[in-house]
Amino acid sequence: MKALQEQQWVEEARNGSQPAFEQLVRLYEKRVFSLALRMCGNPQDAAEAAQDAFLAAWQGLRFFRGESSFSTWLYRLASNACVDLLRREGRHRAAAGPSLDDSELNLDIPDRTASPQAAAEGAELRRQIEAGLAALPLEQRQVLVLREMHQLSYEEIAATLEVDVGTVKSRINRGRKRLRNFLLESGNFSGRPPSKRAEKEGWQ
Repeated sequence: MKALQEQQWVEEARNGSQPAFEQLVRLYEKRVFSLALRMCGNPQDAAEAAQDAFLAAWQGLRFFRGESSFSTWLYRLASNACVDLLRREGRHRAAAGPSLDDSELNLDIPDRTASPQAAAEGAELRRQIEAGLAALPLEQRQVLVLREMHQLSYEEIAATLEVDVGTVKSRINRGRKRLRNFLLESGNFSGRPPSKRAEKEGWQ
């Protein structure tokens, strides 16, 4: 039912219905802002990029042909808006909020309820992850945000960025290895062997 409602809003917005487009904005504004926040690193830039993405969507919706899902198309606009902003302003700040999933990183994060020291160690580890993510080239940060934080499949990321799946996998693999090396150098990466899934997805 939700999918049908979304499709109806898309069709109405394509025909110039501003109320229908406002419904789409309400549906996706949190997800778009979340993506922008992790790409840009601070709420001000994220808000600007998200606004640019929705403006581009409104202006370009009449050309949207549904070859990909609306969400994939919107993520593409948001991701491009973030890259444009970062390159235009030369802003390469740390990504905000919790970064890559701790189990995927295979990190030894202390139980934050155990003690103030454990909580401090956990917070420091997250800061290091964020710093490492911010140090990645934009194209690698872009795919890791989409993959690890927004749980997009390789195929969805490829459609979002308009590249082939092999390019997506290559960028993710290189980005993960660079991030892992960054954490090893900072002394914040677990010494235990990676899981089978981690090995398969490039965390070795």
